[in-house]
Amino acid sequence: MIELTVNNMSCNHCVSMITKAIHQQQSDAQVEVDLATKMVRVQSLLSRDELLQVLDEAGYSATPRSETQ
Repeated sequence: MIELTVNNMSCNHCVSMITKAIHQQQSDAQVEVDLATKMVRVQSLLSRDELLQVLDEAGYSATPRSETQ
């Protein structure tokens, strides 16, 4: 599980766009978003760096929180 902080995520539209961007790269990725803490948790075959790039291209700056199995 990869955890990212997305500080410029501010509404449910952001949640939807982030989830959509990740699913466009891997349709069966598990994406959990906590808007209150600005945390995105992803279980995916994509690497942390690939996820950061996907979110950046979608207009969201993310930083890694931690990476656990």
